[in-house]
Amino acid sequence: MPLARLAHASDLSALLDLFAASEVSRTVEPGERAERTWQETLEHPGVHVFVSDERGIVVATCMLVTAPNLLRGGRRHGFLENVVSHPGHRGLGHGRAVVGAALARAWADDCHHVLMQSGRADPRVHAFYEGLGFVPGLRIGYVAKRPDVPAG
Repeated sequence: MPLARLAHASDLSALLDLFAASEVSRTVEPGERAERTWQETLEHPGVHVFVSDERGIVVATCMLVTAPNLLRGGRRHGFLENVVSHPGHRGLGHGRAVVGAALARAWADDCHHVLMQSGRADPRVHAFYEGLGFVPGLRIGYVAKRPDVPAG
């Protein structure tokens, strides 16, 4: 079974390569902005990025964001984002390792629950999340998109 670890500052290039290979979304550019964003991510309280390696190459990642909460008896909220596995390494346990590590951290940090959304239509993706204990349909997800801002 693959193991997950917390990401290091030196993992930025490997993560950008993983995102490019997975074609999940456009990454931050230029490189200087990516470096600033990565440093901010690593320094931000309550943000944890997990990775799984195979022969020294990062092949899966996810980000857990935890936030304080005045409800739920003061137990934190957890949000799972940016779950990505390299297409050539799917089905080998790397995704399960990073999500499992994120959930373990969330429970250790006294989170009431961990929320996540998936925009993927592939039923295998949903089966993956359900196999890790996520239950669909308990909540309804809404998304507000940033309005286009006119140039000028």
